[in-house]
Amino acid sequence: MKQAELVIIGGGPAGLCAAISAAKSGAKVLIIERNKYLGGQLVKQTHMFFGSEKQYASTRGIDIPEILLNELDKHKENVEILTDTTVVGMYEDGVITALHKEDDFFKISAKAVVAATGAFEKSLAFPNNDLPGIYGAGAVQTLMNVHGVKPGNKVLMVGAGNIGLIVSYQLMQAGVEVVAILDAAPKIGGYLVHASKIRRMGVPILTSHTVKEAIGKDFIEKAVICQVDDKFQPIEGTEKEFDVDVMCISVGLTPLNELLAMRGCQMKYVPQLSGFVPVRNENYETTIENVFAAGDTTGVEEASAAMVEGYLAGLCAAAKIGYKTEDFDERKNDFVKQLDALRSGPVGKHILAGIEQIVV
Repeated sequence: MKQAELVIIGGGPAGLCAAISAAKSGAKVLIIERNKYLGGQLVKQTHMFFGSEKQYASTRGIDIPEILLNELDKHKENVEILTDTTVVGMYEDGVITALHKEDDFFKISAKAVVAATGAFEKSLAFPNNDLPGIYGAGAVQTLMNVHGVKPGNKVLMVGAGNIGLIVSYQLMQAGVEVVAILDAAPKIGGYLVHASKIRRMGVPILTSHTVKEAIGKDFIEKAVICQVDDKFQPIEGTEKEFDVDVMCISVGLTPLNELLAMRGCQMKYVPQLSGFVPVRNENYETTIENVFAAGDTTGVEEASAAMVEGYLAGLCAAAKIGYKTEDFDERKNDFVKQLDALRSGPVGKHILAGIEQIVV
């Protein structure tokens, strides 16, 4: 059995920041990431970040992993990284099971754990939603921004949140025609700055619309949409057809935290946080002692907030197992202030209403 002081599950923005914070405190950190690379969603985000300088404002998402890895390298004597490795179990006796490259199964015993497993994309139910050419927004970003593959020629974007708007713009930058963006809500959910860029490029944004069905034999050839009423029910006679070879679904994310539920952490469904999330204290420790959580695992937000939560969880997890530094309170207060600033707007109030329901 492999021994570890602090295991961090997930090498995305929250996990990397948790590792930096804990290693800086002196803890021996083991990062476990299921992909071949670290960075999580950051590696596919070509847009510049908002926030403040501390959250890498005006830096493109794809450039942030290198910054974080350089910072982590300053404490390399305290860091071990396992990529291409999936954590498949967390048990009551504290044992963690993992699978490396699908054939090397092993166990880990850790003093503490930070779960930074992120979130997964929600789907949308309509006839023929399994036709080839219908992707989640994350898959489209991976094709374009990681592998350099154009997903198609004519795209219908479903979802006018930040991700839907940003990916639409990235598609157009790649030479793909976006025929329209639609959203079932009566108004867009993304920032106006993103929507304005899209509208200036002539792409219609259709609110109070949804997908009625996809049409095609071997792949999507047409998308049928319609208007919805104030109860989100389709309105007969409002159908429109688009000739497309790609439909991109961007209707939100759900926290990915089955491992925490398996471990026995108390979970609670909180709509403002996009799904089931762990009940925790102000130090990001769950109801199971020495099991911490950070990032989208605790509620879906922007990557900037995930990074700060990672710093906080890593700092507190290290302190819990004996690595409390002299500047602990100063560092913790700084991270809390950063989160307060990130959550100061209207969207932040929504998030804070959710957090109130899980912090004990």
